[in-house]
Amino acid sequence: MPPVINQHAEFPAPPKEVFELYLDSRKHAAATGAPARLSRKIGGSWHAHGGMIGGRNLLIAPGRMIVQSWRAKFWKKEDISVLVLEFTRTRGGARVDLIHVDVPYYDQKGVRGGWPKYYWKPWKKYLADRSRKKKNR
Repeated sequence: MPPVINQHAEFPAPPKEVFELYLDSRKHAAATGAPARLSRKIGGSWHAHGGMIGGRNLLIAPGRMIVQSWRAKFWKKEDISVLVLEFTRTRGGARVDLIHVDVPYYDQKGVRGGWPKYYWKPWKKYLADRSRKKKNR
């Protein structure tokens, strides 16, 4: 069994707002800079980064947790991982805890590095830019 990917990141926004950055298609695309289409239904399909990743929603606890089947477009057909994102309140905003299970050995490095590169850093920039815009109004 491949190693479990465990990461966390903190954001200067409430958990519900960070949750929406992932599950709202328009916000997901705006925050990552790549096309995304996400269902809000259990069993609903999703894809992001122009179809480079996708899967199905397994569980959605609004504002708190998202569990999805997850795979990259180039993975072997039989390779499917499970992603768990938990959103909790912190003193300064929100913390996202990520557990990513069954990522194939051949893409461990890419997925481990991909979360900070394609999500954590762009989300922080997106939230900072929004905060600056609100202050300048």
